[in-house]
Amino acid sequence: MPPEIVVALLSCAGTVAGAFLGVVTSQKLTDFRLKSLEEKVSRHNSIMERTFVLEEKMKVANHRIEDLEEGLRYGGD
Repeated sequence: MPPEIVVALLSCAGTVAGAFLGVVTSQKLTDFRLKSLEEKVSRHNSIMERTFVLEEKMKVANHRIEDLEEGLRYGGD
């Protein structure tokens, strides 16, 4: 086989291997970033759920305080 063909085949193999490794590395980085974002979204959703519960409890507490103040105004004298 002529040396030019051997060099061309080796060059082609090197190019294919380099491209494949680049794609694999890029995919690993993308997976890592996606997993990190999923964790952040999960933490954010957890905080939002807890905030919603606290807001509901605050509404109930404020309503109870208003009822107590109203009772003091009209019945406490």
